[in-house]
Amino acid sequence: MSFTSLSSNVPLRRCPPLRVRIEQQRLLSDPEGRARSERKASGHPRAVEVEPPRFHGRLDDQLLAGLYEAALQDRGLAVARPVELAGAELEPGIIAAANQIVVPTLVATLCICIVWLPLFQLSGISGYLFQPLAEAIIFAMLASFVLSRTLVPTMAAWLLRGQVKAHEHGHQGKHGFFTRFQRRFEQGFSQFRYRYREVLALAVHHRKPFILCFVACTVASMSLLAFLGRDFFPSIKSGEIDMHMRAPIGTRLEDASKIAVLVDSQIRKSLPGQVTNLVDNCGLPSSSLNLAYTSDGTIGPQDCDITITLKNEQSPVDDYRSTLRRDLPKLFPGTVFSFLPGDITAKILNFGLPAPIDVQISGRGQAANMAYAQVLAARIRKLPGAADVNIQQAFNEPTLRIAADRSLASGMNLTEGNIANNALATLSGSGQTAPTYWLDTVNGISHLVNMQTPQDQLASMNDLETIPIDRGNGDPGGQQSQLLGALGTVTQTGTPLLVSHYSILPSIDIYVSNQGRDLGAVYDQVAQVVKETNSQLPHGASVHLRGQATTMSSAYVQLLGGLALSVLLVYLVIVVNFQSWLDPFIIITALPGALAGIVWSLFLTHTNGSVPALTGAIMCMGTATANSILVVSFARERLAEHGDAVAAAIEAGYARIRPVLMTALAMIIGMLPMSMSNTQNAPLGRAVVGGLLVATFATLLFVPCVFAMMHRNGKKATESHL
Repeated sequence: MSFTSLSSNVPLRRCPPLRVRIEQQRLLSDPEGRARSERKASGHPRAVEVEPPRFHGRLDDQLLAGLYEAALQDRGLAVARPVELAGAELEPGIIAAANQIVVPTLVATLCICIVWLPLFQLSGISGYLFQPLAEAIIFAMLASFVLSRTLVPTMAAWLLRGQVKAHEHGHQGKHGFFTRFQRRFEQGFSQFRYRYREVLALAVHHRKPFILCFVACTVASMSLLAFLGRDFFPSIKSGEIDMHMRAPIGTRLEDASKIAVLVDSQIRKSLPGQVTNLVDNCGLPSSSLNLAYTSDGTIGPQDCDITITLKNEQSPVDDYRSTLRRDLPKLFPGTVFSFLPGDITAKILNFGLPAPIDVQISGRGQAANMAYAQVLAARIRKLPGAADVNIQQAFNEPTLRIAADRSLASGMNLTEGNIANNALATLSGSGQTAPTYWLDTVNGISHLVNMQTPQDQLASMNDLETIPIDRGNGDPGGQQSQLLGALGTVTQTGTPLLVSHYSILPSIDIYVSNQGRDLGAVYDQVAQVVKETNSQLPHGASVHLRGQATTMSSAYVQLLGGLALSVLLVYLVIVVNFQSWLDPFIIITALPGALAGIVWSLFLTHTNGSVPALTGAIMCMGTATANSILVVSFARERLAEHGDAVAAAIEAGYARIRPVLMTALAMIIGMLPMSMSNTQNAPLGRAVVGGLLVATFATLLFVPCVFAMMHRNGKKATESHL
């Protein structure tokens, strides 16, 4: 493994066998191939052409890997300087390697922790989701820093002691597969690093055009944000579809079940070979408690919930929903179909609502509010991307109203209570008016006895009007029973099937889902339609947008504000550590490139922006800042030593390329499975991968160019910021 010292101009003396041969290489040259620096001799500075020093020595490969491990946190590598190690010099060498970058590593760890602090100010569902994530990352990073400063150096001193003794006695050992692989890798990486140094020197030499080109590409990449949609959480593939069917209001339960059977048959035809099972649940539950655990919007016997189980556990349910939305309304006119949230995350984010957007109209005048709701729903149905637009409440439940003539009934010694009790006993059973129980003396169980007129004997208005009415006392006076139609008038009318209230006021809800378009775009259009129709709103009524979409909007504002606050806090922390306003600015110049990489990653993978994607952006900001700190801190050291900003920038990139690449690659490789998974955290992985790819490019090329340009006056520029 090749290793370069950038801290000394004096060649190392010949060392014992426990050394890695350090290749002869030029430290760094200026763009013209000659490095010049200001040195003082006899009190007078003079320009001296510096020949590249030649280093000779040996350092064991495994020991070097141990030094890397001891000197770094778990997230990457540091560049250790060659240390003369032999016998008792093992422990001092480990300590020197560990102490070399303790300050930059501490600052980088603090930056990674700080970017997560704004998540603690999130409220609502966003806070519940991401505050535990932020706590876990912060405590894990702090613990890893402590262990990398204590446990890892201790383990290195303990485990490498035997290898030191083996080298002292001249035992070379056999070269296994991994040793040969490691040597070939080091040869290839050394060549790659030399090529990188040439590219970096060229970029630094033409730093102004390169910086302008990079900034222009970054700004142009931000224009892709207009093509990215906005979702709270992305939809995923699954093996189940939940659909709600509402037959025409007034449909009896047995008729609704027949329609459900026909719908099941059509679903199998529309999705041939994809459906394994269908479960229909029609009507209201026997207990009202069951309604508290559902979000389907069932309000009467005409409603059915249809659970569709698919053959493939990762089926494209969004495409299947689109197919069913196209086919079913054509074959079943008058029946309303809507699709419920299928996964548990979507159900939680909807807060029990059957749709992500709820347009709620509140006010006392329900008839006028319903008329306005119908106009508003008709406008929303025409919006591109809007689907399953329906009004939850129904005010047209078919009802027969019996208006009793109290004067006539009183003349026959009957009351309105007698009329109601006889009608209820005939229509609903005696259990509604006079519950009667029969005790089984054998097992001691009581059974409800309910007497009711068979439904086939109540099939017409004439059957209803001929219901006998008496006082219910056995008619001791011999008075004949009267007929219901003679004591009142039966009229047909419509009544509310469901009455909802929000903050005491009656409310009407219009539920809206999205299809083929992101939730944010549909929500913006719905809000625009509500604003345009505000002049038609009945007097005393108000319209409010609720549901997942509003929660998403507030979460976006909080996360974007938290991201900006994170960058500001990171900048201030670096300012305090570096005692400079300029160098921290140079460090964070890599962050716009990271944002551009995130945008490109989401755009190329056809992924909408979401809360997980924003979380990935925050994670990417911390890692990108940590890598830039390693480069700029080393460049400051070199600048303070020889005063050449161009050479310092090239030296920093050349020396820090290994830890920067390995830190970024470790994160990228770790996020690849998540980015390709069928989970709602896939946008997080894609954002991190894309952001770190561009951020690493910016750290290794753009940041050194900015450093060279900002410190073009050499030591004077450095000392002015100390």
